[in-house]
Amino acid sequence: MQEMVIEIMNNFGYLGVFLLIAIENIFPPIPSEVILLFGGFMTTFTDMNVIGVIIASTLGSLLGAIALYYIGKILNKERLKKIITSKYGKLLRLTPEDIDKADNWFDTKGNKTVFFCRFIPLIRSLISIPAGMSEMPMKKFLIYTILGSAIWNTALTIAGSIVGENWTDILEIMDNYSHIIVILLAIAFLIAIIIFYKKRKKKTTKHHK
Repeated sequence: MQEMVIEIMNNFGYLGVFLLIAIENIFPPIPSEVILLFGGFMTTFTDMNVIGVIIASTLGSLLGAIALYYIGKILNKERLKKIITSKYGKLLRLTPEDIDKADNWFDTKGNKTVFFCRFIPLIRSLISIPAGMSEMPMKKFLIYTILGSAIWNTALTIAGSIVGENWTDILEIMDNYSHIIVILLAIAFLIAIIIFYKKRKKKTTKHHK
């Protein structure tokens, strides 16, 4: 994967950065760290410059995020409720009220969530889907997506330009960061599920008394 990314960037420059980052937002296994760090390194031996890489990558991030936003908008709250109330949805033991609660939470915390999630591997792409599902205003979505993406893209591009041919050293650090984040997210997800079902069990018990 890394070799393919580097080859595309060598052949297409800014356009390669733009397309790869756009695809990375929709298909997270493509490593944005490789694209941005190597893009920064390329500014040391090609006509490409740091500002150009940052602009191309941020526009790519925006395009990918908008695509996922509309996927979320298509798979809206009402459709989710229909899935949950079906015989297959009942296996998840969720209710339409749970969807409403999640939607209300995103309505109040969505701005910060979209911004800060741009710094978290995997989640940085997927956060656009619940934003679309909750029908977060497009203007706000674009502002927080651009701000978060620009900061992330700027930091890694500059890092790549500073360390030059040693950009893989930074990549190794970022890989460790990604692994730690994924483990922490998995633990947090399991804890959230346990807490959620314990609360549901208590409510059910009270209801039957």
